Amino acid sequence: MKVTLFCHSLRSCWNHGNAHFLRGVVSELCSRGHQVDVYEPEDAWSYQNLLREPEGRAALAQVARAYPEVRPIPYRLETLDLDRALDGADLVLVHEWNDRELVRRIGDRRRTGSFRLLFHDTHHRAVTAPEQMAAYDLSHYDGVLAFGEAIRRIYLERGWAQRAFTWHEAADIRVFRAVPTGGEVEDLVWIGNWGDEERTRELHEFLFDPTKALGLTGTVHGVRYPREGVEAVARAGLRFSGWLPNHRVPQAFARARFTVHVPRRPYAEALPGIPTIRVFEALSCAIPLVCAPWEDCERLFTPGEDFLVARNGEQMARHLRMLKHEPEVGAALASHGLATILSRHTCRHRVAELLTIVQSLEPSTRAAQRSPARSLTSPEGAAIE
Repeated sequence: MKVTLFCHSLRSCWNHGNAHFLRGVVSELCSRGHQVDVYEPEDAWSYQNLLREPEGRAALAQVARAYPEVRPIPYRLETLDLDRALDGADLVLVHEWNDRELVRRIGDRRRTGSFRLLFHDTHHRAVTAPEQMAAYDLSHYDGVLAFGEAIRRIYLERGWAQRAFTWHEAADIRVFRAVPTGGEVEDLVWIGNWGDEERTRELHEFLFDPTKALGLTGTVHGVRYPREGVEAVARAGLRFSGWLPNHRVPQAFARARFTVHVPRRPYAEALPGIPTIRVFEALSCAIPLVCAPWEDCERLFTPGEDFLVARNGEQMARHLRMLKHEPEVGAALASHGLATILSRHTCRHRVAELLTIVQSLEPSTRAAQRSPARSLTSPEGAAIE
């Protein structure tokens, strides 16, 4: 099968978490013998910011070695030969962080094309900026891949799509795995961007304040930290280390005893069931994890066994103190969390789910080819676990 993917960037993960999962999906598809063409804007915002980092160009070379199957084709929208890009494609995936005009033009090609076309949404804009998502023209798409059940329902309830499938993110275990320590171990590592004020209060309550109270050592990695953010890291007794290319995260985890997940407020409050990619990656690297509150209503994990949950800052401090002084507890968490990832949350699992979804579209696809103006209907949608 020939798969064509349009996304913001796979070359760069700078403040761009979508690259994490999609790199793994492309690698897995290629390992199964499928041909995958990836198109990304030549001047992608994430890529341009990566080039401004002191180690940016070196990171690009490292990414090429870490993901040998991922070879994006840069383009300019005004000169993109879309007919050539889609030629011979069996499946076309269009990520939501694409220009609306490109999304529409690809949909127009679907009316007379033989490929299946899916829109992939991995963001909270469906609830925080619904007017932006409603502006996408998905009328000729075969369906939507939503990275949580809450997002899937929004697409159907608001009439943005007629078919939608739950397709969670997952860990790319080719890259995200436990690696030897190889150096001095610190207490904590936190990997995440500042968050556009979407979790400032939560970072203080669940990361900075407990760390300072316990006198923990540790490192914070991330971008777009304002001056007050960097100062908050220092007051907590942690070291701010700036941008970390995502493929080097396993080495950072290996140098720490445990890590913390602090979800952005839209996921914690409005989109239950969506852990975001950081949880999958941490568990895949077998590091003990403590999460600030998020509701695992889709039962992806077993809280208390795969990771600990802190309902407030005081409970976070208790959990972190226990993990520091009772390493056997952390070892049990790490082992259980890794087993859960390997059993059902890898890119291998998600590609299998994707192929099942594509297969389910075939009857309607053939009907659409016989009558291009006919709409695809699916009153209830379908959730794929």
